[in-house]
Amino acid sequence: MASPIEFSLFAPYNNAVSLVGDFSDWDEISMQKGEDGFFRTTVDLDDGVYQYKFRVQSKSWFVEPDQWLEITDPYATDVDNESQNGVVRVKDGDRIVDTYVWQHDDKPLPSDRELVIYEMHVGDFSGGEDDPYARGKYKHVVEKLDYLCELGVNAVELMPVKEYPGDHSWGYNPRYFFASESSYGNTEGLKHLIDECHARGIRVIMDGVYNHSEAECPLTQIDHDYWYHHEPRDPDNNWGPEFNYEHYDENLETYPARRFIGDAIRYWVSEFHIDGIRFDAARQIANYDFMHWIVNEAKDAAGPKPFYNIAEHIPETTDITNMDGPMDGCWHESFMHIMLDHISGSTFDLDQLKDALDAKRQGFMGSTNVVNYLTNHDHDHVMASLGDREIFDEDAFRRVRLGAALLMTAVGVPLIWMGEEFGEYKAKTIEQAKIDWTLLEHDNNRNLFEYYKGLIALRKQNHALYTENIDFFHEDPESKVLAYGRWNEEGSRVVVIANFSDQYYAGYRVENFPENGTWHEWTADYDIESGDNNMVIDLPEYEAKVLVWQQA
Repeated sequence: MASPIEFSLFAPYNNAVSLVGDFSDWDEISMQKGEDGFFRTTVDLDDGVYQYKFRVQSKSWFVEPDQWLEITDPYATDVDNESQNGVVRVKDGDRIVDTYVWQHDDKPLPSDRELVIYEMHVGDFSGGEDDPYARGKYKHVVEKLDYLCELGVNAVELMPVKEYPGDHSWGYNPRYFFASESSYGNTEGLKHLIDECHARGIRVIMDGVYNHSEAECPLTQIDHDYWYHHEPRDPDNNWGPEFNYEHYDENLETYPARRFIGDAIRYWVSEFHIDGIRFDAARQIANYDFMHWIVNEAKDAAGPKPFYNIAEHIPETTDITNMDGPMDGCWHESFMHIMLDHISGSTFDLDQLKDALDAKRQGFMGSTNVVNYLTNHDHDHVMASLGDREIFDEDAFRRVRLGAALLMTAVGVPLIWMGEEFGEYKAKTIEQAKIDWTLLEHDNNRNLFEYYKGLIALRKQNHALYTENIDFFHEDPESKVLAYGRWNEEGSRVVVIANFSDQYYAGYRVENFPENGTWHEWTADYDIESGDNNMVIDLPEYEAKVLVWQQA
């Protein structure tokens, strides 16, 4: 039996809108505008799947006045890639997204300070062997979740998965803000991936693009300047039409762009059960009032479970996370640059190193205010960067291990870009660049994986690394050695002694050592004694010793 299904489009200053769909043989169905700015109509539909579009008399400046345009529903939760039609599903007389039933909503998830984040691009991460374009899908990520569990990470950050044009992109060109990228699989596939992550205690953080849209986003066609700035405010950093979060419609008492993005974020949090958002290009959003509001909307939608809001603000700024700042965390771009300069040997600057390892020195306040990384999707893999500096083979692996030890013991939340944990060496490219899993068959790569695995386990077992506490107790600029301690009030202590030189120091004396007694060197698994507030230890070139206090 057919049921009345409502179709609506918010287009408050447009003169006319009509609906077309396969349910009407693509004949126009007129829509009536209400005082709230919505055009609406109702169609009697049996249970099933239908395709539709709107025809709108556009108010956008780049077309003839009141020109009729055919557009996709900006609120469509599914879009047919070939026709660009919106897809609507009707079941038991109601519109639905899909019929997925969540299985693991009751599983406990780690808090923000416990996170070790793994950033991935779904299309390039895994799988795709059964696809002529070798494109990874959500199901292939599910197949790799046991690998991520072995590594020990407890959060996955997905590069944008909102529907974009074509079948391959990094996702920073979203056209449809309510539809998931169809080349990776359907909505049930994405929900299954998130559910399976939750089953393993892995949180899912979604990369969100909210400063701009792709040029043919339906909102640009309806009434461009109602939702967007007329032209880019910073032409050198412009990736598409920029949302105007300052524009207030006094007649309807609403901020149009805020309203749309707020609806989109509430939808993703409630429909897909995500556990955090990384806000791309927050510097270009440039509106803290909006950011405060949208973060609260996301957390309200998430309810009591932990939800982590991270800004990509480059260069980083402390005021986006501190007392009055809108975000929980900020990508710590300077950490990456400083660490790469130091593990490659191109510089040695103790103040820079300490700034990177202790973000409080830069003005950040807490351990979740910065997300540290050695690289991410925007940069080459560390192996590629070292290769550019003529550093290869065992020498490169040694320096990558040094970087990993510093990443996992610095103040802040660590992030690993996919493949970094076993020495993937591809340079950055926006073309398809699948992870080379065969590298794990080589001893050096497998050993690097085991090294990362051990350091991640160290964080989980020694909660001193969750705190803001850090003390640089030994600085030796001549020998290029820095030692620091991390601790908490429950007696967990970790000390890192890092040699940034190309010299092997036998019997190196570390003075002012924080505790006398037995320590366990984590990376090579042996015990060592300290006495008279000194530690004597062998320090190979470009290596960090990680010492864990053995409580009596």
